Amino acid sequence: MATASPTAPPTRIAAPDEGATSARVIIVGTGFAGLGMAARLKRAGMDDFLVLERAGDVGGTWRDNTYPGCACDVPSALYSFSFAPNPEWSNTYSPQPEIWAYLRKVAADEGLLPHVRFGRTVEGARWDDDRRVWIVETSQGAYEAQVLVAGLGPLSEPSLPDIDGIDTFAGSVFHSAQWDHDHDLAGERVAVIGTGASAIQFVPAIQPQVGHLTLFQRTPPWVMHRSARPIKPLERFAFRHIPGALALTRAFVYAVRELTAVGFTRRPSILKRGEKLARAHLHRQVQDPELREKLTPDYTLGCKRVLLSNEYYPALTQPNVTVETSGIARITPTSIITADGTEVPTDTIILGTGFHVTDIPAAHAIWGRDGVKLADQWSESAAAYLGTAVDNFPNLFFLVGPNTGLGHSSIVYMIESQVTYVLEALQAMDRLGASTVEVRPDALAAFNEDVQAKVAGTVWNTGGCKSWYLDAHGRNTSLWPDFTFAFRRATRRFDVEHYVIRSADGELVDADG
Repeated sequence: MATASPTAPPTRIAAPDEGATSARVIIVGTGFAGLGMAARLKRAGMDDFLVLERAGDVGGTWRDNTYPGCACDVPSALYSFSFAPNPEWSNTYSPQPEIWAYLRKVAADEGLLPHVRFGRTVEGARWDDDRRVWIVETSQGAYEAQVLVAGLGPLSEPSLPDIDGIDTFAGSVFHSAQWDHDHDLAGERVAVIGTGASAIQFVPAIQPQVGHLTLFQRTPPWVMHRSARPIKPLERFAFRHIPGALALTRAFVYAVRELTAVGFTRRPSILKRGEKLARAHLHRQVQDPELREKLTPDYTLGCKRVLLSNEYYPALTQPNVTVETSGIARITPTSIITADGTEVPTDTIILGTGFHVTDIPAAHAIWGRDGVKLADQWSESAAAYLGTAVDNFPNLFFLVGPNTGLGHSSIVYMIESQVTYVLEALQAMDRLGASTVEVRPDALAAFNEDVQAKVAGTVWNTGGCKSWYLDAHGRNTSLWPDFTFAFRRATRRFDVEHYVIRSADGELVDADG
């Protein structure tokens, strides 16, 4: 498997002063994206950067999502930075506490913590074209930077359902990403709304302790066997002490996962084999034909996110669980009323309703050249060149931007590809004496046209379902419709020919000169 282009070891050069409110680069967020960008800057000797983080610790979604049973559905071997491999995973699919601990270790080992400003909620960012800087307003004052890198991630803002009467409910209501660990669920009548990747993990974890659990299911997910197992001590010994052992494992897992992209992006007919395996998994674990019918999807495997679990179906067969497929009409102070008139007495409502992915909240707080608001520019659909750059927004780079998500492999691989691209952009600016780089509108349009043409034939668009992959206009602005190595190849260098580049005095720079 290809890795990110090599850089020098960490320089450990001092970060900006503690009271500094400006830097060449400001990074927003300390998840995999933000820390990956910061680490590569540090290793390249570009120490003039700050990282703004709203919370009190690093970790992003792996810090925030602490619900019972939280774990990764990408194999551990792939879920780490190529420059910071982790031989200490306990399981082939890592639990949330270990991933969070890994990110905290990376931040410490790479010397990133002095660059991080905690407790800074970004409230808005505005491009000052006269001074050629980004002004970033936070809850603790303003910061300025020549370059702004948004490492917010698509799973950072919980999506809360607009259900009639939910604000009148007298019991507890919380989202899976904002789990209330002080609330005791023992013996309670719990309603779970949503059947996505979070719900299939926390439902089995809480089922044994609740009095009764009602799962409100709008669309059943495809659920497949999860081949998780503890990593043996001998394996960990090999990963620690035998050169290349961990890299070889990583490369093998990468290749296997990459093969599945064929079914998702090129030949959906291949997915019929996967459907047979998923149906067999359901039949083995659910004996009741009525319940099995409720849990059987009527769309092509892969159209929505494919979920992995060995515990979800067995939990739903327990006598204290009801799967409710009638829609929710309204919520009263003490119950949920379904569309068919059934009243479900409820003490606690847990929302497994996902995140704002295609309707990116941050777009409403970013203003570019001539005061253009990103949300207005994206009013039809979000689009970024290589998922990274947007015209009218000079020196702004997105990590995990539009059409960089995956349905088959590790987002960390995509992040590292984008980080390399941004690093090369900064190096190109230094080489050319540039103050700004801005993607050409025609380059972005051509790229997006190509992406949407490829997306059109994928299972995500043709599989017969509605999913969070699609935006309000029915366009898939979430996923990359190709192999990840194709994205790595496209981002291996900063293609100056697709950018308008200006010097410090605003003059156009001839990148070929």
